Amino acid sequence: MNNMTIPYVNISKQWNSEKKNILQIINNTMSSGFHVGGKEILKFEKNIKNLCKKKYCVALNSGTDALTFALYSLGIKKGDEVITIPNSFVASTSCIVHLGARPVFVDVQNDQNINPDLIENYITKKTKAIMPVHLTGRISEMKKIMKISKKYNIPIIEDAAQAIGSKYYNQPSGFFGSFGCFSAHPLKNLNALGDSGFLVTNQKKHYNLIKDVSNHGMSNRNKIKNFGHVSRMDNLQAGVLNYRLKNLDKIVLKRRRNAKLYEKLIDKNYVYIPQEKKYEYNTYHTYVVQVNKRDKLKKFLLNKGISTAIHYPIPIHLQPASKYLGYNKGSFKIAEKQAKTILSLPIHQYLSINDIEYISKSINSFFKR
Repeated sequence: MNNMTIPYVNISKQWNSEKKNILQIINNTMSSGFHVGGKEILKFEKNIKNLCKKKYCVALNSGTDALTFALYSLGIKKGDEVITIPNSFVASTSCIVHLGARPVFVDVQNDQNINPDLIENYITKKTKAIMPVHLTGRISEMKKIMKISKKYNIPIIEDAAQAIGSKYYNQPSGFFGSFGCFSAHPLKNLNALGDSGFLVTNQKKHYNLIKDVSNHGMSNRNKIKNFGHVSRMDNLQAGVLNYRLKNLDKIVLKRRRNAKLYEKLIDKNYVYIPQEKKYEYNTYHTYVVQVNKRDKLKKFLLNKGISTAIHYPIPIHLQPASKYLGYNKGSFKIAEKQAKTILSLPIHQYLSINDIEYISKSINSFFKR
């Protein structure tokens, strides 16, 4: 093992750099007496709706619940179909399944996002939503998807869990769909101290319903319009997120710098790196390359002290839980091929230029052996 150690993520370094400020936020929140609900929640919702250029925001306890409530508020139920991708984190599919609807998968492009040219092939009378997933911090091809949405009058739910602050033709993630759904899980660019999430919308009736059902259905302390759930963001998490929002641009710029360095240093004869298009502004929640001999490279890098990850090695349609959907190997050739070649390199904001150079050099040396 090489004596140099580069972690895939570095949450502990973030904590050490922010400790003084976070402890003050914890002290202020606990002293205020407002643990569930409070001014930090209201401030956070205002900050996010401004960032995403939407009228309404609801702070929730996870990105998964954001997707679930978006689907629920559209009235999606048993027998309905929702179009999405098979190469996402499982939550984007499980929220469809839990409402009794059927996930209908569409294959992806070389950049891992949904192929908009294939979507119309999968639309039926049962299609009630299109859910593109903005993987790796890159927004899907929303212009084409929005045209399809308008043509068939099918609403869009953006799964923007990995794409806070990303832009497409200079508009932010969450701007394009009926809903934008986000995660603030500890591994995200904008991260809470535990699970958190939020959604944005322009439609007041959806906002009112989701605000209601995410808080037990309590319109007020004694009146229940709907039997609801409990999916509130804690005031403490909102306080931490308000603080971290101030640093989001800097974090993204550092990740973008790291991405540009990789792009420059890695030998593209051996490694495929999806290019950032002129109209994209990617935030690099992950930095995913595609390589032959992926597993051997991963092991080689670990022996060099470099930690990597795979997002995600088994597509959702090939998971045991999906067997009843009737998909097989070969159903989505691009997604399946990528599952065998994708490798997530460290991209976090605490990497030095030396770290990126060392990682790149190690990758190049593996292929040139």
